[in-house]
Amino acid sequence: MKSQATYHHPHSAFKLDGVCYDAKGLSKLADLLIRKGEAYQNALGHFIHQWLNSDAEVTLQTSGSTGAPKTVAMAKQAMVNSAMATGSYFGLQAGDSALSCLPFEYIAAKMMFVRAYVLGLELDCVKPSSSPLATLSRVYDFCALVPLQLENSVEHLHRIKTLIVGGAPLSEGLKIKLTNTSTSIFETFGMTETVSHIAVKNISKSATVFEALPSVSIGVDARDCLWIEAPQLLSSQIQTNDVVNLISKSTFEWVGRYDTIINSGGIKIAPEQLEQQMEGFIKNRFFITSQKDKVLGHAVVLVIESSTPYKALNFEDLEPHKRPKHIYYIDQFLETVSGKIKRQATLASAKLE
Repeated sequence: MKSQATYHHPHSAFKLDGVCYDAKGLSKLADLLIRKGEAYQNALGHFIHQWLNSDAEVTLQTSGSTGAPKTVAMAKQAMVNSAMATGSYFGLQAGDSALSCLPFEYIAAKMMFVRAYVLGLELDCVKPSSSPLATLSRVYDFCALVPLQLENSVEHLHRIKTLIVGGAPLSEGLKIKLTNTSTSIFETFGMTETVSHIAVKNISKSATVFEALPSVSIGVDARDCLWIEAPQLLSSQIQTNDVVNLISKSTFEWVGRYDTIINSGGIKIAPEQLEQQMEGFIKNRFFITSQKDKVLGHAVVLVIESSTPYKALNFEDLEPHKRPKHIYYIDQFLETVSGKIKRQATLASAKLE
């Protein structure tokens, strides 16, 4: 009979890169990864030591995509509870295979390890890259990617049965590319402070709204920003700066970040929604932000990842107040380690055309 896992001891079916480990064996492996492993393995080794020590909490680092990275103290039991909730929602069983291909400095990869540790999954860890599935031959039951990795892995998705994607919204163009895949794909909503995802959107079934996981309660404040209550994960309510359309007590449509909304001439514009409108006629990566304007207060700014300026861009289909007043071109966007675009830092380094 297989043992019930806690954060003190791994599930008896747990495997890491094909090898069964107990807590003592994992500690020795962590030492080896720190001494002789590559950078991504060093990070895994340090997390294993932190996970196995006598403390009831671990220290996590946010990605820094919306500001300076910060550290967050998280209860290990909350991470166990999150892993159990994910396992229950997606029907993961002991002995199922999982792939980790994200940086272990951040919550997404750490939770892949914790899920395997708690649920008894067979976890393989590969070096994070923009196309992690290209050289693999094994088929995995479960995997997590960020949108950039998914964009580069569409032709290899047959190697993944269930995929969760987080870190940034999926573009409409990418969703179209996913329509004929047999992989079950879920876009996730969450953050470091909520121990990874607390809601999912079933892309494979063309869902348009996020559904909160069981035992998670949601609502909005006066700004229409989402709040989250999850007693098994959080010690208190979390108030986010994510503007949403609340559809029901358990579902919502994500609109954008309150702190990025552009007030241009008294009209509020959500950059994320405008980006979706512009996807069809800009082939390079881009994002919408704003700059101070003497007349409008703030003007819409378009930033394109390209070394060559576009000869012409037609914004006639956009409402006048949504048309970019300035266009910046930059060779390469600045990103966090987890692949999120640092919008303000990128804008500061761009050159006005």
